[in-house]
Amino acid sequence: MYKVGGVAGVSGTLGLISASVLAATDDKPSTTLSVDELSLYTTAAQKIQHVEPETGPVEEGVSTLRKLAEPYVTWCQGVYGTVKPKVDGTVQFGQNSYAYLKNPPPEFYPRAGIIGFAGILGLFLGRGSRLKRLVYPTGLMAVGASMYYPQEAVTIAKNTGDSIYDLALQAYVSVEKLIRNTPASKKDQAEKTSSGETKA
Repeated sequence: MYKVGGVAGVSGTLGLISASVLAATDDKPSTTLSVDELSLYTTAAQKIQHVEPETGPVEEGVSTLRKLAEPYVTWCQGVYGTVKPKVDGTVQFGQNSYAYLKNPPPEFYPRAGIIGFAGILGLFLGRGSRLKRLVYPTGLMAVGASMYYPQEAVTIAKNTGDSIYDLALQAYVSVEKLIRNTPASKKDQAEKTSSGETKA
């Protein structure tokens, strides 16, 4: 057993030592070669070329479809990014309203009844034209709500006033641009040309 262990230890140690190997050749008996120079350990240099596979009709169809659908997908992503916050805000408002109506303050239902009665009275008074049917109920409900909720009414009135002012300003600017860009009449053009000739 001792001999087998000794041989195994020596062969394991020899495997870790790098040494030059003598090759028997007929030409030059004294030539030494390294392990890398032996033909057994060398590999032929491979010339690897990557060849693109030819595209088939299915791949071309899918590529064309993707190119056609790309603008629509981008548009849908933009719409989704715009609509998602609004939907989230609406859902949050609904949850808050549900929580408020689940445990309302004691005077909520009488106030809601009076505001609703003001709207019904407005429908009754607004008979005749469509404008009256729109303005009377809305106005009476707004007056009733502002009596019970004055701070919210002031905030809403201020925001509405700012919005109306902005819209009126935009309309004024648009009308002004439209008036400036209208072509002058033939008479005005003739006067401009005649005054230009007299100056020259």
